[in-house]
Parts: sequence; structure tokens; C-alpha cells
Amino acid sequence: MQAGQQEVLDIFTRTRALLQGHFVLRSGLHSGHYFQCAQVCQHMDAVERLAELLLAKVRAAGLEFTTVLAPAMGGLVIGQEFARQARARYLFAEKENNLLVLRRGFTLSPGERVLVVEDVVTRGGRVLECLQLIRGAGGIPVGVAMLVDRSAGTSRFDVPAVSLLEMSFPTYPADALPESLARLPVEKPGS
Repeated sequence: MQAGQQEVLDIFTRTRALLQGHFVLRSGLHSGHYFQCAQVCQHMDAVERLAELLLAKVRAAGLEFTTVLAPAMGGLVIGQEFARQARARYLFAEKENNLLVLRRGFTLSPGERVLVVEDVVTRGGRVLECLQLIRGAGGIPVGVAMLVDRSAGTSRFDVPAVSLLEMSFPTYPADALPESLARLPVEKPGS
């Protein structure tokens, strides 16, 4: 593991954001590990550092943007701090009738260059919704920046993507749980 990735993992461990047990993920899959980024978000020094590290990776990748779009709930805090450090405009999308939408008077202009910022990506469903939202408004999605790529690089987008940490923990459908996981009480901590 690279030094930068170790620092990120240390932050998640110190803030008790990397949990172990039996969890149902937003995708419906089960796992013995869960990233609860809300735990990190109560420590603003950690959020500030994570955003600083993520912004450095985005800049190194050459992604140019004027606006940051984060999906609620998970991306709200990191998205805002990332945008603050980048001196970019900040918007968030939220669920309405089970779809991400722009509300509260938020709009995107045609040609506006938008970076999607998310906390944890497992399958990438909310990121894909954000990319569609940007395109539907005439904006230009320039990339995706995430704290944790839980898919370890298997989630694919049609724009460049960067992450601070790539980790893949096994996931299982409900009808194919290993005995060791099935014995533990199930938690659904929320995203």
C-alpha cells in the first residue's frame, strides 16, 4: 500500500469509519466491511485533509472544472470541502421519487464543466445518475473524484475517475452468504 493510501486508511480507522460486522450495502449486497463516511465527517480536520489529498489527485489527473456536484447524502460534506478548497461552485443532488435531481433552485448552464465528488463507490449507481443529470442539463461532466473506490477499479464510468483509496471487500447476495457472515446480526447503517 502506498504512503498516501495508508494515510487515508489511517484516517478512516482513527475516526471509526471503517466498520466490521454484517452489513447490507445500498446495492442490496451483504458484506463484512462497511465504510461509514459520516463518522469521518464529524472530524473537520480529517475532512479537510481528505479533500486536500483528493484535490491533489484531481489536479494531477489534469481534470479542469468550475463546478462540483455531489450526491446526497454521502457526498455532501466531502463535496463541499473539496469545492471550498478548489474555489469552485458547489451543488448537490438529492433523491426525489427515488431519482437524483437538482432542487432548491440549483441549475447547470450549457457547457458548464462539472466534477462529481462522492465518498464511497461500490457499484457507481449514484455517480452514473449524477453524470446523466449533468448531461441532461447541457453541462460537461469532466470526471469523478471519490474518497474510496470500494469496487477496486471495477466500477467504470465514461469519464476519468480518481480515488484516494481502492479497496475491495467481498460482497454476497442475501442467498449466498458464507456461514461466518450469516451468524452475525445484520446492520443496514445507511449511506
